[in-house]
Amino acid sequence: MSSGLAQRRRTAREAALTRAVDDGLLGPQSPLIGLLDVDGVLAAVDALHQAFDGPAPVQHTFAAKACGLVPVLRLLAEAGMGCEVASPGELEQALAAGFTVDRLVFDSPAKTVEELEFALAHGIAINLDNFQELARVDRLLAGRPAAGPVGLRVNPQVGAGAIGAMSTATSTSKFGVALRDPGAVEAVVEAFARRPWLNRLHAHVGSQGCPLPLIAQGIRAAYELAEQINTTLGRRQVTGLDIGGGLPVDFGSDEDRPTYAEYVAELRAAVPDLFDGRYTLVTEFGRSLLAKSGTIVSLVEYTKSAGGRRIAVTHAGAQVATRTVFMPDAWPLRVGVFDAAGRPKQGPTEVMDIAGPCCFAGDLTAVGRELPAVEPGDVVALYDTGAYYFSSHFSYNSLPRPAVYGYRVDAAGEVRFAPVRDAQTLREVVEESGAAHVDALVALLPGNGSLPGDGSDRSAEATA
Repeated sequence: MSSGLAQRRRTAREAALTRAVDDGLLGPQSPLIGLLDVDGVLAAVDALHQAFDGPAPVQHTFAAKACGLVPVLRLLAEAGMGCEVASPGELEQALAAGFTVDRLVFDSPAKTVEELEFALAHGIAINLDNFQELARVDRLLAGRPAAGPVGLRVNPQVGAGAIGAMSTATSTSKFGVALRDPGAVEAVVEAFARRPWLNRLHAHVGSQGCPLPLIAQGIRAAYELAEQINTTLGRRQVTGLDIGGGLPVDFGSDEDRPTYAEYVAELRAAVPDLFDGRYTLVTEFGRSLLAKSGTIVSLVEYTKSAGGRRIAVTHAGAQVATRTVFMPDAWPLRVGVFDAAGRPKQGPTEVMDIAGPCCFAGDLTAVGRELPAVEPGDVVALYDTGAYYFSSHFSYNSLPRPAVYGYRVDAAGEVRFAPVRDAQTLREVVEESGAAHVDALVALLPGNGSLPGDGSDRSAEATA
């Protein structure tokens, strides 16, 4: 039996999809759009805050990589979230969305000197990845205290979940200081002893595919290390624990499984003193806050058969569902079929492949699914796509980024839309591909203004 939240999610999604067709947001001139359930996002934020309610101070941040769209970040800022950023672009997006510097956390395994200088000067919390980066910050601070919290990322090396690429606590992960390597713990303790400004530990086990006990095991390792550091130094130098995010999403239903409450219960069982108030906790959830509230919607352009298999050709493929296309077993998506008016299709089913527009054979978002019969002009919806699918565009075949709309549905079923991102125009695609430099390479050729001493002159001399 579905929960009330799941039923509300389905009802609102179907109302928004129908209205998008009626209003022309989805149609022949815009055959691919994204839809984001605003109330669904806010409900997820509320559930997160409620789960962590207690004596321990908590700063919840949203992992910007999950949906780097400024209006979405603005919504989350208004809902009381902070923002975790991992690149200069994400940092600028967060600032544009209105996050103040005290609500930002800067993570990246490849921070440049300039990026570190900016964070240190503005009091942005940063998590350093390795001992070389620590030494770089030593030189930048030159004996001054840091203006904001500074943490060190550690890899508890507790193992991988079901998706290796999403697991960041393996024995050879590229992230953080590997704690089970010989001498690593002693080196971390020494690093804190030499740097009074180093006051946080950061550990993140992974995301999709990582079970709750594995995540809790990694956080326990970070907690125990913090206790060891403080005991060894005889002072409470580590005052904050950044426990990352990574709550898995159930891509097989409309339900939120596992829940934030279940996540916290797992942590309380594994690390009971984590919540006693001695440490400020920082979280960095992304996918779990947005995934269930997003839908990629496409018109069906053609239907055909090949080898006895029915195929529906849509406008949603690898450019918006990159992980699903290239790793379908790890990232399967549920598919909904609607008629040309945007209403759910009923009736006899058939086994279908759902194909995208990209020019390679593997551009399939679903394979061998039993679905209501699909016809040209129908609508196909890819569910649970609110995280990563909207903002991590793959520019294969120079396909433009689709428009994204947020929506709310009131008690009477009335739908209101708000633009999140305009569709990319073909002119913008061309400009992004270097149109301003159209003659630059031709100018290097002989007789077209090439400079003395360029490659063509050297070739001529060699021939002579």
